Amino acid sequence: MSEFEYTSAAAPIYTRLADELCLLIGNGQLRPGERLPSVRRLSRQKKVSATTAIAALRSLETRGLVEARPQSGYFVRARGAQSEEPAMTRPPAAAKTVGVDNLMVRMIDAALNPDIAPLGTAAPDPAWFPVRRLQRIIASTVRRHPELLVTCCPYYAGLDTLRHQVARHYAALGCVVAQDEVVITNGCTEALNLALNAVAAPGDTIAIESPCYYGFLQIIEKRGLKALEIATHPRDGLSVDALQNALVSRAGRSVKACLVSPNFSNPMGATMPEGEKRRLVALCEQHGIALIEDDVYADLQHNGPRPLSAKAFDRSGNVMLCSSFTKTLAPGARVGWIFGGRYAEDIRLRKFALSGATPAILQEALAEMLRTGGYERHMLKLRRGYAAQVARMAAAVSEYFPAGTRITQPAGGFVIWLELPGKIDTLALFEKAIVEGVNFAPGPLFSASGRYGNYLRLNCGRMWTPGIERALMRLGQLVKAELAAA
Repeated sequence: MSEFEYTSAAAPIYTRLADELCLLIGNGQLRPGERLPSVRRLSRQKKVSATTAIAALRSLETRGLVEARPQSGYFVRARGAQSEEPAMTRPPAAAKTVGVDNLMVRMIDAALNPDIAPLGTAAPDPAWFPVRRLQRIIASTVRRHPELLVTCCPYYAGLDTLRHQVARHYAALGCVVAQDEVVITNGCTEALNLALNAVAAPGDTIAIESPCYYGFLQIIEKRGLKALEIATHPRDGLSVDALQNALVSRAGRSVKACLVSPNFSNPMGATMPEGEKRRLVALCEQHGIALIEDDVYADLQHNGPRPLSAKAFDRSGNVMLCSSFTKTLAPGARVGWIFGGRYAEDIRLRKFALSGATPAILQEALAEMLRTGGYERHMLKLRRGYAAQVARMAAAVSEYFPAGTRITQPAGGFVIWLELPGKIDTLALFEKAIVEGVNFAPGPLFSASGRYGNYLRLNCGRMWTPGIERALMRLGQLVKAELAAA
């Protein structure tokens, strides 16, 4: 597989041009009602034939993003009520025990079936990643450091080379951490487990966004903890006011940590404003609870600068930041990190006891990718690709799903969250969709209290194909049928 160019190296030129225009529509640079560049202008600007430019514009028309007006050209279509965002969530005030294992396993098992469209798990398409470059770097690393293959790595907190490069990467983003604070982990999941183990014991409560990533809920379940869901806005993320009220309530007395994804959260794709991140850091410090930040999607902004992490506002070491290369560079490597803050020494010891060192050869190769600038060059392409996929998926949902469907409008990442109209049960819908060859993530999977029965999450990380579009069309038909039968 060659390195990702825009959609893929094999995609026709007109498809890549259409995706570029799709991105401009998705991030608001081309707004509803605005005229697109003419065929002549597109041909001149992009150095393509008039036939290619026309094909790109017609492709956008087919997707429902633009409309042709006689003698006037192509214009961005207005998005109707079905494109409104879901409302602020209203979770219960009491902490809940968690039980999401069975449903999660069912969805993941379906993702392994090649005959089922992979719209469920938030797994990006392998074609996005620079496989050949990674192969070359790993081969070169093996030649230069063969000892890393045959000796036990004594650096259980991680190789200094990778810890240094990760710290440098964040320093350039306005988040300065000491290299000694960085611990390299086996993916972000291990980092989150280490953070929770450092601050909470069975029976304690963890404050979480509602909805939140089901992996968080599973970790909380396996640790014997309870989850306290906090109201969350689909665009601005966790409500700091709601968290503040919860912490002074009876349910908030046993809260030991707040686990949150401030940038491009999963499943909503929300991003907390900087002022709210600052307030969140201060509130957790004031109440003596740890703030555990999942930063795994934060490098995936669709446009403009990367948003600051909450860790950038930490002055006391109370924030533990967890992330990995799983969504950005090398999913199969399972290399992540945690900034331990005031808990760093305890986390290093727990890492040694839990799993020892993360594979050294992979650490060294990924450090080289960061050191040479290969990571950021790759990310420039990946961000454009994910942005185009999200815009395309949202447009398809608007076209194929019933009126009244609400869709989040994330500024980063590659998932979207849908609120379906009426009393549709997405758990029942899931069982029917699997039979029809379509996978998705039902809403109750993202709630400790089983809420969001008429919500679902879609993975936009797969390359767009006719099969993906047919799957979305079929899922929309199933939703309409359920709505008609309700």
